Amino acid sequence: MRNVYYQIAVSLKSGREKALEGDKNGAVNAFDHCIRELKELPPERTRDVLLAHSFLAKYQTMALENKDNKRALESLHYGVSYARSTKDPLARAIAEECLSGLDIAL
Repeated sequence: MRNVYYQIAVSLKSGREKALEGDKNGAVNAFDHCIRELKELPPERTRDVLLAHSFLAKYQTMALENKDNKRALESLHYGVSYARSTKDPLARAIAEECLSGLDIAL
């Protein structure tokens, strides 16, 4: 299982790098890949932390253009939910940052 999580973490990092380079579509595709792979695994904390990070990274990438984008807000919803349930401090901090400026509280 660790190997699967490692590969997903590499894909998540790749998506973040693509987002920084301005390749929004490549980044969103990488995040979607992470989400699909993680959803096939049995529920556990590591999986849920990675899901939180993947959904929040997808939201941040998509929200650069339009914060009201329905798909972006759906990713935010899932990311916040996973961050809240895992109680991972970094995921919660990212979720709070994403929510700042919106009329929503964690």
